[in-house]
Amino acid sequence: MGQLEVLLRHTHSSVPHYRRAWSGLYDPNAPLTQERFSRLPRLTRRELQGNFDALKSERIPPTHGSVAEARTSGSTGSPVRVLKTQVTQAFWNAFTLRDHLWHRRDLRGKLAAIRHGVPTGEFAGWGTATHGVIATGPSVVLGVKEDIDAQLRWLQEQRPEYLLTYPSNLAELARRSQQLGMRMPGLREARTLGEVLPEEVRELCRRAWGVPVADVYSAEEIGYIALQCPQHEHYHIQSEAVRVEILDEHGAACQPGEIGRVVVTTLHNFATPLVRYELGDFAVGGVACACGRGLPVISRVMGRTRNILVSAAGKRYWPSLGSHGFPEIAPILQHQFVQKSPDLVEARLVTRAPLTPEQETRLRRHILSALPAGFRLSFVYCDRIARSAGGKYEDFVSEVPWPAQE
Repeated sequence: MGQLEVLLRHTHSSVPHYRRAWSGLYDPNAPLTQERFSRLPRLTRRELQGNFDALKSERIPPTHGSVAEARTSGSTGSPVRVLKTQVTQAFWNAFTLRDHLWHRRDLRGKLAAIRHGVPTGEFAGWGTATHGVIATGPSVVLGVKEDIDAQLRWLQEQRPEYLLTYPSNLAELARRSQQLGMRMPGLREARTLGEVLPEEVRELCRRAWGVPVADVYSAEEIGYIALQCPQHEHYHIQSEAVRVEILDEHGAACQPGEIGRVVVTTLHNFATPLVRYELGDFAVGGVACACGRGLPVISRVMGRTRNILVSAAGKRYWPSLGSHGFPEIAPILQHQFVQKSPDLVEARLVTRAPLTPEQETRLRRHILSALPAGFRLSFVYCDRIARSAGGKYEDFVSEVPWPAQE
């Protein structure tokens, strides 16, 4: 609360958008309380997209160092821009080190990353977080746009101890590796970022390579939000840098176990302060963790509004369509589900060979058993399923609008 009070005073005095939005709601001379903070309006993603200049501070503290612009990949066609400083970068580095230390990684090993928008090639260390602080082994980087077989060949050649990529890409790698009977000798851990991590991906990696998955919850405009606990599969909020609220549809704080909207305040970005920013994600808060770290818990990150299945009656569901069982039914290489109307889901499939009528029937029955009653299913066969501009991929997307959809 002390850091939040400093941030709010700076924001109110130097950022035009908040000065207007907080008129009559914020008094910089009054003691800050949770009740006063919760009165402040939330900042939507659309407001951030349309008010870049008005959300910049007119007086960025010179002690915060150099300023650079960060831009999201715009997976929905709507990127956002923010300014960051050396202070925000320092917190990013610190949390990266914390993640390595929590998970007891052998930093002398080789790190392989398959990502979008970063330089590719071979490098002497693991990146800025460890450079000059801890001696590490080498790292190698490949672009995520390479096809899966090419990625697997590259991994076999590189023989890394650690692999960093997006959850959807990791799932494809693990599935294809199983199909080819290909192992990853020496691999100790898979690390994921940038997308929601489905539970089935953890099991896929255990079956394919016998390794665990360590996930992080972050956003380009925010930085780290939460790190996976090294003893459990839930996440610890990085409270030194962010204040996270999980709110119900009325704006009240959710109880542990309830799904709510994620609202984040960045505590150290004095260049583009994001105060009560609706990230567009939904998550479930958790109870205190037995590991003893003391940081608040997010038990599960659910995804974005566009990842919610909406029924004809207006009910909303987080779909789990049983894709872990697909290999036993049909030779499916890639899949994506798109809700086209309140009662129709389209299954887009990339297959190794045409499906037989029996395979289609079994697959249809399997998928419909995971959908609420009343839904229809259509199959569309594709040569490939394209990724977003940021190299990411979503298993389920709804095209059905609902109130307050992102």
